[in-house]
Formats: sequence, C-alpha cells, structure tokens
Amino acid sequence: MTDIMTAPAVVKAMENGESADKQPIRAAIVRAAQLARDAEEHARTRQHAKGKRTARERLDLLFDTGSFQEIGRFAGGDINGGKAGSAVITGFGEIYGRKVGVYAQDFSVQGGTLGTAEGTKICHLMDMALELKVPVVALIDSGGARIQEGVAALTQYGRIFRKTCEASGFIPQISIILGPCAGGAVYCPALTDLIIMTRENSSMFVTGPDVVKAATGETISMDDLGGGLVHNATSGVAHYLGEDEADAIDYARTVLAYLPSSSDDNPPTFAYAATRGDRAVAERLGTIVPENDRQPYDVLDVIRCIVDYGEFVQVQELFAPSAVVGLACVEGHPVGIVANQPNVNAGVLDVDASEKVARFVRLCDAFNLPVITLVDTPGYKPGAEQEHAGIIRRGAKVIYAYANAQVPMVTVILRKAFGGAYIVMGSKAIGADVNFAWPTSQIAVLGAKGAVNIIHRKALQKAKEMGQDVEALRTKLADEYEATTVNANLSLEMGEIDAMIDPEQTREAIAESLRLLSGKKRVRRTTKHHGNQPL
Repeated sequence: MTDIMTAPAVVKAMENGESADKQPIRAAIVRAAQLARDAEEHARTRQHAKGKRTARERLDLLFDTGSFQEIGRFAGGDINGGKAGSAVITGFGEIYGRKVGVYAQDFSVQGGTLGTAEGTKICHLMDMALELKVPVVALIDSGGARIQEGVAALTQYGRIFRKTCEASGFIPQISIILGPCAGGAVYCPALTDLIIMTRENSSMFVTGPDVVKAATGETISMDDLGGGLVHNATSGVAHYLGEDEADAIDYARTVLAYLPSSSDDNPPTFAYAATRGDRAVAERLGTIVPENDRQPYDVLDVIRCIVDYGEFVQVQELFAPSAVVGLACVEGHPVGIVANQPNVNAGVLDVDASEKVARFVRLCDAFNLPVITLVDTPGYKPGAEQEHAGIIRRGAKVIYAYANAQVPMVTVILRKAFGGAYIVMGSKAIGADVNFAWPTSQIAVLGAKGAVNIIHRKALQKAKEMGQDVEALRTKLADEYEATTVNANLSLEMGEIDAMIDPEQTREAIAESLRLLSGKKRVRRTTKHHGNQPL
C-alpha cells in the first residue's frame, strides 16, 4: 500500500504518464520518503539546539504508542515549495486508550506561523473533534500570524476563536505552551480550559518586550514579561508549570484521565480496593487540624486523607495559594476538590483566590465532576487594596459558579466559616446538596473577638473609663459568645448542616453522599439564553 506521506509524489508521477511503469513511481516514493526524513532530521537539529523537541517528538510523548493518526497532512496543495499547511500537524490519537484530537505547531517550519492553510487544518480538526465528541489538545510553538499573508492569516485566528468558544464546556480543551505565543495568538489558549507552560522556552504576551520598550521605555525580558513562572504564580493565566516538555505533556495526560470525553459523558471510573491502611489514614484526620483556631495547618494533608490513595492533582498550584483546587478520586470516581488553605493568609478569600475557585467550579460543572468543598476561612480579605481590585465584582464569581452548578456538591466545614465566605463556599443556601461540619467547627457572621468589639462596644468603653481590666472583660465576653453563637449547632438546627461528623468519618460520609447523589439530573429552570455572569 502506498504510504500516505508520499501521496503528492505518486500523483505527480502518474500525471507525468509514468503509471505504466512502476519504477519511476517507486523512485518518486523513495525520494519523497527520504525528503520527509531529511526534513524531520533538520527539524530535530534546530529544535534540540534550543532545548526543545520537534512537533512529532511531542506527539510521541502525548499519545499512547503507535496510536497517532495524522489528518490533512497535504492540505493546501503543492504551493510555496510544498509547505502550505505544514507549519501545523493535526490528527487524532489515544491517551490511556481514549481518543483525543491534537494540533501541534511546528516551529521548524516557517516559525510555526499560522497561514490560511494552517488555520483551515485547525478548524477542520476542531469540527471533527466536536462531531466525535473528543477532547482537543493544542501544542503551541508559533511566531504568530504569517506576515506574508496579511489579513488572511488574522482571519484564521478569528475562525479558531469561534470554534474554541463553540467547543467550550462541551469537550475538554487543553493548551500546552512549548515555545512563543504572542499577539492575538494568545487568545487561542486563553479560551481553553487549561493552559500548561514550561519553566524554560514558553512565553505568552499580547505585546512583546520590544513593543513594551518602544511604548513605555521599560526594558524587560521575555521571561519576566510572560514566561511560564510569571503566568503560573503572578497573572494566573496558566494552570501548571512543567519543569520541561515531558513534565508538561504528562500533566495534560493526567488531567484528561479525570475528565470525560465530552459533557454528554460521565467521567471515567477507576478500580478501587479498600486497604487495611484506610482506617489508620482516617484516624489521622483527627490529628491534623489544631485545637487553636489561629494555628495554621496544611489542608493538603486533609485532602490526601480523604481521596483515593492520597493522590491529588493540583490545578493552579502556584497562583492564589490561600485556596487549593484540583482533581482526585473517591472510591474510583473522579471529583473536583476546592479547599481553603489555612497555611497561607489563614485561608482568606481574596480577588485571586475567588477567581481561581470560581473558574475551577465551572470546569467541574461543565464536565460532570462532583465538587467537594472543604471550608476553613475567616472570610474575605479586608483592605482598600482588595476593594479597589474589585473584590465585590470578582468575589461574586464564586457565588455565580456555585449557585449555577448542577453537579453533586458536598461541603465539609473543618474549622472556621465566617461571614459571606461561609455562604459562598458551597453552603446549602447557595446550592450544595449535602453539608457536614466537624464538632469543633465555628460558623458565624464574625469571629468571637470581632463580634464582641461591635456588640459590646459600649460596655468595653465604660470599663475602660472606670479603669477596669478591659482585656479580661473582652476575653470573658468572647468566650460567652463563642460558647453560645460561634459553633455549628445553630446551622445544624436550621438544617443548613445535615450532620455533625467526627474527622475520621469524613471520607466515608463524602463517599456515601456521592453514592446518594449519583442519579442527580440537570434541570433547566428558565428559558433564558444564558446568565450575565460577573466578569
């Protein structure tokens, strides 16, 4: 059978009247195959010199061995030296046995720039992925729009933007930035579900260092302007920082293992067998959270005691660390975990943490992953800086995400849940299905000391004027308030908390709740086109 790689050479030979004699055709095939090998070797030389892999080497890392099937290799015809469309590779392969679409930009061919043929190939790939209901992974390494093609190249970005929006929430979309991504091209990955970058070589920015210097006089490097670390730790644009290309691609494979192929499917399930060590792990939960409500602890220790085998895949680990989000399994079923992190700023919700939580809850809701929320927060971060940064607008995104989610939602209050943060972090009032609290948890409008300073302001002022020990009185009043008000009993009596559970019962209670909610159906309550989400 004729190799698909040599198809144009075969056609050319036949057009020249050589079909009667197979020798010229065979020679053309051999020659075309040799040219392809030479081109790949040339690409390897250029990419490896920069510490980067070729597009095809990256595909070998992404897909199960031998599963990749290329499509549209010669789309665009034999123009521009036979290179039309060759700056991007499109096709389908398998990741852990499940079909996934891919487009991989090849920087060794015209700088990976996007022209009309490349844009057409990418849009065709996305159309097929939508029809087949399979995820799409984009391997980005491009100089942007092909200048020689002018507005025709820019038009292709518009087409890709629209296709990406059409696919959003229907099929998972992951972008892996393995080289430059600049100008309008950055919005291709920005519209996808997850962006993965590498510590070296990857960069994203709307305007590059040269433009920044010309416009503002500021001198800045590509890494400092839009490198992998910047977008993972500072801007929040990216969701994972790979140490190298292999690490970045492996993370994409791992995340896809937790997600369904489309929103029409349920997430895959995995075999799980209880072990003798499960009891010891459950008992350890009772020792993690300190009795002193001002003493920090690492919520990751709690999460690892709740999920299968302690395996937890963090998303946006370096951004807004006062909140933790990520993927895990409970009894073999994938779930999304949202938790406050008392180790960082006591687990407060600020503008960045709010957007991080909201975006992740929306991802879980889109792809049918139950949301487990672990609450320990004193509330929203106070201060003019946060107010001016839009804590009202951006904090509302958490409300919108939870209030509109229709996947199973289970919430556990570990220690503190104060004020508005209690309501927005998966409370029953905002839409959670099952809510638990640990016996020592505190639920109130304010913490005891803050509440006493307001409620008993006059009494404290009078004690000060009379020369009494104000601090002793404040402590006494705070203890009384804490005993009568700052606990979960009132919420329990109101039905806002379904049960008070011991820490070691947490995993079992969550698992039972998920089994109960496994048949939960989505309901369309109005005929509206869509809500007007705070953005």
